[in-house]
Amino acid sequence: MPDTPIPMGATAAHRWLVNADTADLSRAAPHVVRAVTIAAEPQRVVFDAKKSALVIVDMQNDFCAAGGYLDYRGVDYTPDRAPIAPLAKLVPRMRAEGIPVVWLNWGVRADLLDIYPSLLHAHTHDGTGAGLGETIPGGAPILRQGSWGAAVVDGLDPLASDIHVTKCRFSGFWNTPLDSILRNLGVNTLFFAGVNADQCVLTTLQDASYLGYDVLMLDDCVATTSPAYCMEATRYNVKLLFGFMTDSTALAAGLDAAP
Repeated sequence: MPDTPIPMGATAAHRWLVNADTADLSRAAPHVVRAVTIAAEPQRVVFDAKKSALVIVDMQNDFCAAGGYLDYRGVDYTPDRAPIAPLAKLVPRMRAEGIPVVWLNWGVRADLLDIYPSLLHAHTHDGTGAGLGETIPGGAPILRQGSWGAAVVDGLDPLASDIHVTKCRFSGFWNTPLDSILRNLGVNTLFFAGVNADQCVLTTLQDASYLGYDVLMLDDCVATTSPAYCMEATRYNVKLLFGFMTDSTALAAGLDAAP
């Protein structure tokens, strides 16, 4: 590919400039407010910080804490705790930069009228034991709105001034106001964090890509309890098909260096 940037996009308002080293997602001047360059794969990325948001998916007790759904099901939940420390550092930085922080979390109705059999089956394949929306024996309801299991895990600090979106599908764009909220904010670039990287994070990222958002997954701010090959496949497909892989250190460095 030549060094001269090649335009990608039918209109100037939604056009990237791409060469072998860089994908400039910041759109055409004079629309760019604050261009930030960060290390990423498969290319470094330039984005407009004033048109970006951080989306944190499912950092909830049921996935990340003792006594939650995964723990009850006998799954080692501890890998899902890995994003807590980097996110605890990144979230205040994003707020300070004026970049919206979106907490996108499961929260089903108590009567399960927003849930279909396929979702119930995904949470208990043989129908035995407590499943989605039901109560863990001696514990809390599983991912039910307002329950302990659906609450953000200790170690993170969601504020009322952040944006909170409740979902009842693996993808956060289905049956939620997420798309409308992001468009009202004027956002076109999304940084994704949370768990599980190969499930709810990836499906939400995919839908964001299909809807025309520019998407980057923060490698140190995502995790999964799935086998290692699932994470490898996630990274591969994000870089090949949907967007870019980067991390919170590269993002912070880019923000530091931007005027």
